[in-house]
Amino acid sequence: MTCQVKVLPSGHSFGVEAHETILEAALRQSVGLPYGCRDGACGACKGKVVEGEVEHGGAQDKALSAADRAQGMALFCCAKPKGDLTIEAREVAGVGDIQIKTLPCRVEKIDKIHDVAVLKLKLPVSERLQFKAGQYIDILMKDGKKRSFSIANAPHDDAFIELHIRHQPGGSFSDYVFNTMKEKEIMRFKGPLGSFFLREDSDKPIIMVASGTGFAPIKGIIEHAIHQGITRPIVFYWGARTPADLYLAEMAGQWQAQHTNITFIPVVSDALPEHNWQGRTGFVHQAVLDDFDSLAGYQVYACGAPVMVEAAHTAFIGERSLPADEFFSDAFFLSKDMGSASK
Repeated sequence: MTCQVKVLPSGHSFGVEAHETILEAALRQSVGLPYGCRDGACGACKGKVVEGEVEHGGAQDKALSAADRAQGMALFCCAKPKGDLTIEAREVAGVGDIQIKTLPCRVEKIDKIHDVAVLKLKLPVSERLQFKAGQYIDILMKDGKKRSFSIANAPHDDAFIELHIRHQPGGSFSDYVFNTMKEKEIMRFKGPLGSFFLREDSDKPIIMVASGTGFAPIKGIIEHAIHQGITRPIVFYWGARTPADLYLAEMAGQWQAQHTNITFIPVVSDALPEHNWQGRTGFVHQAVLDDFDSLAGYQVYACGAPVMVEAAHTAFIGERSLPADEFFSDAFFLSKDMGSASK
């Protein structure tokens, strides 16, 4: 049985088949509902069920609390309709216009920087991946599992798809990348996915906050902004445990040196005396709080560890007056077998 879903306030409608979640059906029919992990963990797809009922599926409590459920909220990446629905959700303009493809690719190059592998993937000559800077792809494994990684290059620079993969000790996929993967290997992926990308219809100044390999999608977004001639002020905070974990800090420093609207602030949480670190220390979201008394007129893009993204979301909105609809995020979750960080 096909259930009909109406989205407010846009008025868009789409059908959901019995095997589909609300989000799967929306994406299939080019309705741009926001989403992140698609696994019930991040809460990016949370919206309100105005009329009708849903099965909540695998929604995790940290992303959808009991209070949320009592108020009629649902995670559309997990929820399936029990009948026709009316939902309330903020749609993402432009995402629905991009075709999601499953494609083969060749591992063209593997560069290892500290504990991060920078992969360059080459598509077939006849194919091109259209995407928005900041989105991600799913690497499709032979055992049926998937690994999600952010695209680190900008759309105009699409000769290769660039991924940044941090080595997780004992992780099946990252161990494979670091110890076994060879150039010229063939893999398959699905994408582009996600709603983490620059909102170009705004003229607000931008704060970008990354931890670890959360740098990857931020890199793509900043390179896209530079290419497009966007002159909105961008303050980029990149947090890591040690200076070496800021694996492409020189690149970020070059952005600042070459573009007057870009400021780069590296933040290290566990610097030791032998590191001779002269920069900012502590938690990266706290550095933002220390520098800004109010974020009322800003947009924020946060990417990386869930604990950082959640802390930034709570503090920036609750303590610095950031409008809730101006916080955009992508949280990286470890896969269940520690194979990789999701995105």
